[in-house]
Amino acid sequence: MRNLHLAFSSAVVLVSSIAAADPYGTAGCGLGSMLFHDDKGLIQVLAATTNGCFGTQTFGISTGTSNCAETSAGTKAAQIFIEANREALAKDMSRGSGETIVNLSSIAGCANPAAVGATLQKNFKAIFPDENVSNEFVVNSVLGTLKGDKALACSHVG
Repeated sequence: MRNLHLAFSSAVVLVSSIAAADPYGTAGCGLGSMLFHDDKGLIQVLAATTNGCFGTQTFGISTGTSNCAETSAGTKAAQIFIEANREALAKDMSRGSGETIVNLSSIAGCANPAAVGATLQKNFKAIFPDENVSNEFVVNSVLGTLKGDKALACSHVG
């Protein structure tokens, strides 16, 4: 336990010395990207776990910090966001509102987050047909829904 505490403390100190402009890997932006950069392989699991444990990815995307400034728009940014926040997004989609829907709407350039929430809620069963659905299916379904409904006016997904 003492070693774990020491390792965590060292990681926190390391974060303060890492430049925020470093690229991020498949785990996306957030504290994990600052600690592990874009190193390939299983290290990205640690980066994603770090992002999830501390909630830094959602916060970073919302505020443009933690290497998230580059993910402010575009289909790729929306894909990364959906994959990294799948569970929270599923919960918010089932309700039709929430922080992840607001953030996804912003990333995708959608005019009205409330309309996005209502549309995703209406299509929830098609996006999540069962609990074992793949990330790729979820991403393609969400992006297809955003692209397909012209009333949402999602300008950053194409």
